[in-house]
Amino acid sequence: MPMAQLYVGMIIVTLFAGLIASRFRPATLFVAAAGALYLPALITSQELLHHYANESLVTLMLLLMGSMALERTRTLQWVSRKLLHKSQFITLLKMMGWVSVTSAFLNNTAVVAALMQSVRKNREHPAQRLLIPLGYFAILGGVLTLIGTSTNLVVNSFLMETGHPGFGFFDFLPIGLGVLAVAGATVCVAAYLLPKGGGEQTISQDYFLDAKINDDSPLVGKTVQQAGLRALDGLFLTEVVRRTAEGQKQLITPVQPDTVLLANDGLVFCGDVKQAQLISQLPGVSMFAQAALNDNEEATPNNGLLHNSLAEVIVSPTSTLVGRTLKGANFRGLFDAAVVAIGRGGERLSGKLGQVKIRAGDRLVLATSEDFYRHHNLEQNFFLLESQRLSHTLTGKQEAITLLGFAGVVLGTALGHFTLFTGLLTYLAIILSTKVLSPADIRRRLPVDIWLIIGSALCIASVFVSSGLANDVTNAFLWLLDRVTDNNVTPMAAMIGVFVMTWMITEVVTNNAAAAIVFPIAVGIAESLGVSIMPFVMAVTFGASASFISPYGRQTNLMVMNAGNYRFKDFARIGVLVLVAYSVTALWLIPRVFVW
Repeated sequence: MPMAQLYVGMIIVTLFAGLIASRFRPATLFVAAAGALYLPALITSQELLHHYANESLVTLMLLLMGSMALERTRTLQWVSRKLLHKSQFITLLKMMGWVSVTSAFLNNTAVVAALMQSVRKNREHPAQRLLIPLGYFAILGGVLTLIGTSTNLVVNSFLMETGHPGFGFFDFLPIGLGVLAVAGATVCVAAYLLPKGGGEQTISQDYFLDAKINDDSPLVGKTVQQAGLRALDGLFLTEVVRRTAEGQKQLITPVQPDTVLLANDGLVFCGDVKQAQLISQLPGVSMFAQAALNDNEEATPNNGLLHNSLAEVIVSPTSTLVGRTLKGANFRGLFDAAVVAIGRGGERLSGKLGQVKIRAGDRLVLATSEDFYRHHNLEQNFFLLESQRLSHTLTGKQEAITLLGFAGVVLGTALGHFTLFTGLLTYLAIILSTKVLSPADIRRRLPVDIWLIIGSALCIASVFVSSGLANDVTNAFLWLLDRVTDNNVTPMAAMIGVFVMTWMITEVVTNNAAAAIVFPIAVGIAESLGVSIMPFVMAVTFGASASFISPYGRQTNLMVMNAGNYRFKDFARIGVLVLVAYSVTALWLIPRVFVW
């Protein structure tokens, strides 16, 4: 293998490893990978700029900015009131219809964020029976239209690079409707396999809290049993964090009753955050939240924040906190709030909360000040699991302009009167001029990370092809299929292989990365077999949206996982059934709608 191909392969493998390890922000990893390909001149500056300013990518950015305006209308509030019924099955059917249609035109993350409040707080059915279906229906709705998910626009960009005119607005609809009907019905039935836990409580109970024993604490020298740390109602001491004489961190877990407590020991509890005041009342023990608040205030024995002003939020994928620690991000200074506890889908968090790197989807319980809800950076950073509305309400005229303007864009694009790019650019100009959105709103919530990830993915895919590595991988894939099919590779078998490859990468990395890497392989396979590339392109598109088993493959899955306090096994339990229904339906329909 030539050195250039070996180098490109190492960059891609390193990128995947970094994404799986989740130690860095995905945008950072993608940009670093693109930079590593640019420095040795494997891609020119003109090509680099072309990919970051690609028309489909700019169209996606315009779409996301337009979605900000649609989120401010009462549409999603109206949909949330239509979801519930006394019958759980009818509730799921209504949810399938409303959520999928909404997700076909709006940002999936925004749809799930807006609706999961009412789902969690409903008193008709167990919330855990509804939240995973909510996330799945958003995914299924995304495959109905060209703008339903970013992956569709990314694949459309690659398709246009091959000289193809690209997808029409509703080209996905025939397959998408079939997939929605079969996989959606499977979700409605399989939801009964989910746990019956509720989500209506104001604060969830699967959190980790951090405290510290002060130098002058009367608990110093006592055992855990003597200090009463094993008798706290609703809280369990999971770990003691201690610094050795050499300055090394020592984790004591499990904590034994006869463990002797020392000054400056960190205490990590898990359990019901509503019992946090029990920790704050221990003599000589300070919580992480109290320490953060006292950085800017005079220390008081009990300032009441842990009793009355708790807010529960989920960290947004667009948050500036992702990949940073609370202390490193100056959380208190940014939000006038202190983190009382962190939850991460049942995952055990080790060490002090201030040193935990925040991930997208993490649940935080905050001790808030009166000014917390006035901060303009909340929409970018959090989804609130309560009813406060963060953005200003539109006037009747503004709401009409927003809804009718977007409907005009969809209709004009579908009828071929103008391109999606032209329609969305005009739409953005209208909503800015009518003050539906302000430049400051766009600046705060501009999805820079998505732009960097997709632009970098396009660069990586370009070098993947130009270096010849894509051709070698394609030949290796066909060789493997030859062996599996006993030298009888059919287009159908090859398309199934492309679909499975895309799905596997999506589950462990991201959907856009999967589409970027597999697309040139899919096109190469189709050309080698002498058939149309379109069924293979659709296999990539639908395979990249087939993230049902892992909660980490899609942002919406991660959101409902933490909001519903699910475990990985809960997704796997019904995700396998949904994946089979989705895959079989898609693979049966694709070659019938897009012939070989």
